[in-house]
Amino acid sequence: MTSNSSETLDDSPSETTEYYKHLSLFWTDIIHLMSSKPQALTSIGPMRAFASNSKKISTELIEINEKLFEFNQYMTDYYKQLSTTWGIAQKKVNLKVPEIPHDVEQIESVKRIWIDIFDNDFTELFDSEKFGNNYGNLVSKELELTKHWNNITNVILQSANLPNKEEIDEVYKEIHSLKKRVSKLELKLKKEERKSVN
Repeated sequence: MTSNSSETLDDSPSETTEYYKHLSLFWTDIIHLMSSKPQALTSIGPMRAFASNSKKISTELIEINEKLFEFNQYMTDYYKQLSTTWGIAQKKVNLKVPEIPHDVEQIESVKRIWIDIFDNDFTELFDSEKFGNNYGNLVSKELELTKHWNNITNVILQSANLPNKEEIDEVYKEIHSLKKRVSKLELKLKKEERKSVN
């Protein structure tokens, strides 16, 4: 590794990401240039289309990595909030109940105390602004990741000259609609057959 690249790796995570982003895009440009030449191995069939779309896939993968990093931060915070609340609630329960329940009534009262404390503490957590913001960001990043995966899938399907997800969904909707219409027609036909028999 050259001194330049090792200096880059010592920089902040965003600078390192930018470095690898540019490096990745450079190599996908090279592949794209190679695939556009008639003598290139990948210049025929679906592989040519895939090679020419590889830059799109690389860009999507780089963006996925950035979003995944943010998603993991929100996910870590989410579980940290849950485990902290659990620990505090359990301490409250331990202070309120005797160490070893001796009879059925005592066990039932411990259960009620446990349910009340956990219900109150987790309701407070879920109602808090901090939890709401973090959870909203978590869901938002998850949707962004799904969008990038769908984009990659569509590029691959397009390269293979296959229908994309939206087109397949449209076909499924049409099939579902046709099945409903056929069921109605069959039902109508049966009613008419019964009438003609009577």
